[in-house]
Amino acid sequence: MAQTTRIWTPIDFELDGKQTGSLRLPISSDLSAYGWIPIPLVCIKNGDGPTAVLIAGTHGDEYEGQIALLELARSIEPSEVHGRIIILPALNFPAVEAGRRVSPLDEGNLNRLYPGEAHGTATQMIAHYMATVLLPMADLVVDLHSGGRSLDYVPCALVRPFADNDLDDRQMTMLRIFGAPFSCVTDGKGGGGDTTLPATAEKLGVPVITAELGGGAMLRSYGKELARLAVLRLLDHIDLRVDGALPQPEQTRVMVGGRGGFLYAEAEGLFEPASKPGDEVTAGQHAGYLHSIERPTEAPVGLVFNVSGVVACRRFPTLTRRGDCLYTVMQDFEPAERQ
Repeated sequence: MAQTTRIWTPIDFELDGKQTGSLRLPISSDLSAYGWIPIPLVCIKNGDGPTAVLIAGTHGDEYEGQIALLELARSIEPSEVHGRIIILPALNFPAVEAGRRVSPLDEGNLNRLYPGEAHGTATQMIAHYMATVLLPMADLVVDLHSGGRSLDYVPCALVRPFADNDLDDRQMTMLRIFGAPFSCVTDGKGGGGDTTLPATAEKLGVPVITAELGGGAMLRSYGKELARLAVLRLLDHIDLRVDGALPQPEQTRVMVGGRGGFLYAEAEGLFEPASKPGDEVTAGQHAGYLHSIERPTEAPVGLVFNVSGVVACRRFPTLTRRGDCLYTVMQDFEPAERQ
């Protein structure tokens, strides 16, 4: 089977100027045999230089990044850049349109389906286009997230470590330039492992900065503004854009995250949290209760944190099922010695 992408676009990535249009995701249905779904796209180019790919809407119910990129798409002009900026503010457009984490077309979680398939489901096709067309163009990728409907996150930037020390150092520098209150070096095991965008980008040697900017399917103004300014600072850092008027990044606290910091519900019930994102906690500390709905006279299940550190995120809905993530905790980062 051919592995050429089925997604196409009338936008010419080699043309100078600002172009606004869409990627066209082919979807054949009973009422639209040759139809396509638009994925909004803006390309801003001025001569030779680095390429930055800016993404939001990987999950449709995460809004700070979407609005930050819409503002940047409107405000950045070709005369301000030396290179190319590709902006996709609603990458998984079917999920964005539905206000859902996953696509209503195939229940696909875009950040769990990389590197995708050229002739796969709708979400697999989007992942494949990113992996085979856009990532190979990129000198930097910024992927803006938040907790969506199920989680509330402290604003933080994240990287997946690179085996290449030089690339890893570049990403760590970019974390500090992003300027979130917290930065997290993650092993990826709590999410999609090798099926995520950063895992695919690592194979291509492309640095990726991911951000978590809020949650609860709400717009947090702080997270949106952090994303906007952080992206501009990163564009300046790779010499794609120059603007000395930007505020300097705040000092970030570098943390590490992994599966050991996750606290899951072991029963169904109503979740009563005892800590919030950004709180310092210790192993064994009371984390909240799960109250049984069906057994009203039974004492609630007490929860405790597994590790000491800072709460990165907390479950947003109160109604909880067994297996739901209630908290993740980050710990202070201790860089490993290199051979």
